[in-house]
Amino acid sequence: MAQDDTIKKPGRLKTRPGFLAVQKGKRLRGPYFLLETLDRGEPDQAPRIGFTVTKKQGNSVERNRMRRRLREVVRHMAGVPFKPGHDYVVVARRDTLTAPFDRLITVLTERVNEPAKPKRPHQARVEKNLGAPDNTRTPGSVSLNTRIE
Repeated sequence: MAQDDTIKKPGRLKTRPGFLAVQKGKRLRGPYFLLETLDRGEPDQAPRIGFTVTKKQGNSVERNRMRRRLREVVRHMAGVPFKPGHDYVVVARRDTLTAPFDRLITVLTERVNEPAKPKRPHQARVEKNLGAPDNTRTPGSVSLNTRIE
């Protein structure tokens, strides 16, 4: 099968610094996995993809099975154009084990082609948390630091 020049087979992310760098990029959440993407700024390079499963998701047998399923999904997505010069990390969730394989392919295809939502500005997050601080006394309560005589 001849590959088009615009579609390059994704390489692999294997080192910890590569995975940590992708964490600073965009995050696309989904029911079966989290897809993190980062534009490396090298459009002439092939895309790279990495897979990770936390210990919280199960024992080693289950984690390896999730990783194998996700690798196979990417292999079946040969026609889906991963963007050249981008890194992708797929963080599996527990439902990856029981999800129908066709559904995994569909969801990953949607996530790769979906633009990330813009992040909320820092000011909006600060304003949401405004209100009474947690350490204020309510009327009628006694502070532990004051003496009652």
